[in-house]
This record gives sequence, structure tokens and C-alpha cells, in this order.
Amino acid sequence: MVDVLGHLGMALLWLAPVWYFIDHRRTAALVVAGGFWFGMLPDIDLPLSAWVAGIHHHGVVHTVLAVTILAVVIGPLLGLAFTRIGTRTDPTWFYASARERAAAIGALTVLVTGVAHLFADMLSAPDVSTRIEPLWPVVKGPVVMMDVLWYQSWWATWGLFVLGVTVNGLAWYLTDRPDESAVGAAVE
Repeated sequence: MVDVLGHLGMALLWLAPVWYFIDHRRTAALVVAGGFWFGMLPDIDLPLSAWVAGIHHHGVVHTVLAVTILAVVIGPLLGLAFTRIGTRTDPTWFYASARERAAAIGALTVLVTGVAHLFADMLSAPDVSTRIEPLWPVVKGPVVMMDVLWYQSWWATWGLFVLGVTVNGLAWYLTDRPDESAVGAAVE
């Protein structure tokens, strides 16, 4: 299991394709900057375990099913937040075509970053921590554990974070967009 920055870095890596699927660079930046935090969402089981009997770390919340349910519930709220944040001061931050799909963009953002968290946990030392069962209830028991990252590895944690930031920086730089100031003027 990588530390917090490693999970956030993995979320950034999995969000990098957004630069090629969202037509507007500022909107993509808002989705990446606001969405990568949800890469820690499955670890909500840590505080929940103190309040709810039967919840434990790497338990039911570390499944694709739980992440999907959380994406359906939280995603539309995130999309609404993207819309409000993105249009509060400058209407070009969350482009009009993205406003129409805000709930879907929010749900996909939460889903992608949550599954990225599960993948990062699958990459790391299952011999030290509880193995996750990401495909429960369809597949009972752990799936392939790759065990390529040491438990709380400094280089893996920082490496994933730096790689995630670098890949998104390159994607921002390399995506070819029309002159956004002209697009912004057309929106107004």
C-alpha cells in the first residue's frame, strides 16, 4: 500500500486521459484538480471502522461495487461543484458542453479515481496488509496481487505522485486546443 501521495499520484495518472476527452483545457484542468482528491475515497473505511461494526480497512469499501455506488451518489454533487466553481467568476472555466454533462463527468471522475486507489493497493505488499477483494461479491477472495511496491515505500509514493503531476503537465501542454480566449468571448 502506498501512502497518501502515492494514491493521489495514481489518481492523477488515471485522470490524465481527461485532457483528450474534454474539449476545453480549463474544464479538463478543473476536473483533474478537483477530482484527484477522490483517489483517497476507499480509505473512508478507516474512520468508518471506528463507528460501524464489521467495517475494516481493505474491506467492503475497497471494492469496485462500493466505489461505483459512491460514484453514483457523490459524482453528481461533484459535477454540480465543478459547474458552480467553474462559472462563478469566469464562464470559460467550465465550458457549456461540459455543463450539460456535469453529473456524468463527476461520476466518472469519482469512479476512475476510486478504482485507481484499488489498483494501487493491488500493486503493493499484500503480505503486510490485509488483501483487498476488489471484485467482491462477483469474485470472492483476492484477485491477482502484483506485490511490486513495498508497504509505504518512499520511492513508490513520491514516484507515483511526481509521475502523475508530470503526465498531467505534459498532457496540458500537448493538447491542442483552439484559442480559448476566442471561445470564452463566444460563450459570453
